[in-house]
Amino acid sequence: MDPVFLLLLLGGSGLLMANGHQQRQRIALLAHHLGPLQIEKLMETLTQGYLRALGESDPARQAQIFAVLEGSEAQLATQFAQLARDFAAVPAAQARASTLAFSMPWASTLLPRASFDMRKLLAVHANGIARALKTDAARSPRDRAFLISAELFLMQHSCHWFCRSKVVASARMLARHQTSYEQLLDAVSPETRRAYAAVLAG
Repeated sequence: MDPVFLLLLLGGSGLLMANGHQQRQRIALLAHHLGPLQIEKLMETLTQGYLRALGESDPARQAQIFAVLEGSEAQLATQFAQLARDFAAVPAAQARASTLAFSMPWASTLLPRASFDMRKLLAVHANGIARALKTDAARSPRDRAFLISAELFLMQHSCHWFCRSKVVASARMLARHQTSYEQLLDAVSPETRRAYAAVLAG
């Protein structure tokens, strides 16, 4: 076998292994903080509940479903705020992930300007979710449900991005919710969009 090809093969395999190891570390870190909470279960309850409510033709029945979901909304806001507070204690080096489209080992260390701080991003999402959950007389129940869903999905995208990469996060969002990353950014509140962009810009 050509020694140059062999060296390239070994080098590529080493990079893949290092990249996989770092991804597993980030997944374990986020899972450690999510473990005691019920954020994923509450998100599922709300997204399914909103779909059911929005599918109702009877306004009274729709209002009843939205009212039932208020308890889950309050729990989610509280638990996500707790997640953001707990994750804020993570060391800076462990909280950073690359903004490059594809995951590369040591990218956040070698290219610190092309990375984001997950601690700050979770704080942005906590504020965005809390803001969306507040009652706004000028916003219809339908628009409120869409806004909350967008805030939740963008937060989910950030978690997948932190654990894997932007490309993987965007592909999962498209597959699970038939929503593109660009659509999510357009759908969240202007305040969330500005704060989110500021964190990604470093």
